[in-house]
Amino acid sequence: MDFEYTPQEEAFRQELRAWLDANPPKGYDPATFLHLPQDARFALQLDWQRQLHGAGWVGIHWPQAYGGRGATAMEQTIYLQEMVRARLPEIANAMGTRIVGPTLIHWGTEAQKQRYIPTILNGDEIWCQGYSEPNAGSDIASLQTRAVEDGDDFVINGQKVWTSFAQYAHFCLLLARTDPAAPKHKGISCFVLDMHSPGVTVRPLRQINGDAEFNEVFFDNVRVPKANLIGAKNQGWPVMLTTLMFERVTFDVLSPVEAVITQLIKVVKHEETTALPFTGDASVRQQVARFYTELQAIKYTSLRQLTRQLRGEPPGPESSLVKLAASELNQRVVLFATALLGPAGQVVSEDIQGVAGDYWVHNALTTHLYTVAGGTSEIQRGILGERVLGLPKG
Repeated sequence: MDFEYTPQEEAFRQELRAWLDANPPKGYDPATFLHLPQDARFALQLDWQRQLHGAGWVGIHWPQAYGGRGATAMEQTIYLQEMVRARLPEIANAMGTRIVGPTLIHWGTEAQKQRYIPTILNGDEIWCQGYSEPNAGSDIASLQTRAVEDGDDFVINGQKVWTSFAQYAHFCLLLARTDPAAPKHKGISCFVLDMHSPGVTVRPLRQINGDAEFNEVFFDNVRVPKANLIGAKNQGWPVMLTTLMFERVTFDVLSPVEAVITQLIKVVKHEETTALPFTGDASVRQQVARFYTELQAIKYTSLRQLTRQLRGEPPGPESSLVKLAASELNQRVVLFATALLGPAGQVVSEDIQGVAGDYWVHNALTTHLYTVAGGTSEIQRGILGERVLGLPKG
């Protein structure tokens, strides 16, 4: 792979960087963002998405016919790099832009694309993903939510769980079983479900960090028009695979670990401390160096995935390797920092000795999420062991 950017790519970077520097998110301070209540954070992210969309910076890699810029894979990578560099918040409709929109562009009818894609981009309609169930998490094919034809509608009954941001969502990309007699990987269909339909109940799941990002969603005789079927009836499995492909490629595990290592380096170098002499400790310096070296190795491995994209090839095992390594590195870095800082890194209050304790508490409580979301570490090891190394199933 050529690690040099072309003049056109550098021009794109400079254009984006100049715009971001001149148009920061209104009311956003990375130092206090986590202090805000969840609803306030979401409102800020929604305003930020609309600000970006107004300047053409949302869905930049989508086709121009559907509101994107038609950007290349390299330009999309540069876009993500610049967002991390500037420590900017994620947009509100991340599920819609990362997963739902690309799936609709691939599988949706023209009417569906024209109806839903513009409002995904501008944030007017928020999306969630209804795949996982209490007994169908890693094994989605075991799902039991039913969709039964009734006239011009399907009637949905069942439950989903771990549904991110369902409390804010207008629509759900839903998987349901339409042929219970078929083998479990068959007889599944994909739908667009209006979250404000009668019979939909959303119950937040309070997390250990105080947020309620995840939700349980219950469907009691919810009617979905047949026009909301994505792809063919009983052919939802290929649609699901497309969605998971986009999720695996776009699930960002590098940015969180890069952010915590950057903050750890600041702590060790006294940039955010007043009385914690860590730089004189050789073992601390060596551990931070190991963390940084691991991060660089993971980043270069992720570029192999980018190379596949540039060649027009499907995602390979690099995505599982990067997801596994980065999420577990994130966990180790945060636990090391928390132990290093002692009480200063475990108290949610005013800064102690210049250390933003709430930053490390929030990350310590959240870091386990990254080893579960987007496919657990166990699932990633199974993929690598069976599909890459050819090991027998255990």
